[in-house]
Amino acid sequence: QLDYRPALTAEPVLEGVRTTSTFVVDQPRCVFEDYGNAVIWLVVALDQGRWEQSRAGDVQGASLCPPPTLLTPIPIPAAASTFNNSQRPGTSETAFQGFPDAVRAYMTLNATLGSYPCPKPDGEIAVLRVGSETSCIGDVTRPTCNGPLPIPGPYRVKFLALEGSEPVAQTRWSTPITLITAKPPSSISTAGSGHSADMIAITTILSILFAILLAGLVAMLFFWGSDSCGSSSTFSKPESVTVRRYNTHHVYDQPAARL
Repeated sequence: QLDYRPALTAEPVLEGVRTTSTFVVDQPRCVFEDYGNAVIWLVVALDQGRWEQSRAGDVQGASLCPPPTLLTPIPIPAAASTFNNSQRPGTSETAFQGFPDAVRAYMTLNATLGSYPCPKPDGEIAVLRVGSETSCIGDVTRPTCNGPLPIPGPYRVKFLALEGSEPVAQTRWSTPITLITAKPPSSISTAGSGHSADMIAITTILSILFAILLAGLVAMLFFWGSDSCGSSSTFSKPESVTVRRYNTHHVYDQPAARL
């Protein structure tokens, strides 16, 4: 086991390190340098126990009725403490699509050592966002999907190096990571927030008055435009023009006057 514990990204300061379905952890730079042929996987486990279900014994005289289902006070341990490193990625026992009911821990974000160069180049943001893929949530052909986390958690993660199917190195488990829980709209109180009923009523009245004023202004501009267009397109009746006609008299040569 390597002396490295995955953690939420603290530097650089990023927005949304924890959301309602994702979280961001640092890449394991300079951690697996002795395992150049290994594939490094991220194991995401639900750090939460649950109650085991068992059926009570048959009741005498009620064999036709199914035995009732009872919750026993024996919890199943959290997946982080029971995960077996021999479990192989891409199988039904580690598939994201079965998480968190049938599968308590899944494997995703596989990478070779070349994806985590050491030392980290200056200015490079070396992080991994867990839960960022949405296109493969129900795609059983992609069991290593990095899909959105379905519940707030808490979760623990660790990096596991495999050569073929053999585990050769692993990090420590992270501390518990709990996602942000969205508040339902009904739980948001508006008291004292500046949006009281009086303020809403005043805002509504002012909005109505502004709409009336705006409508009046538009109507006034419309009528002014109509009057202007009407005056420019009105012409007075032109005076009639009298055209005098003249008959052309042909002038014939007069016979020479007798002397």
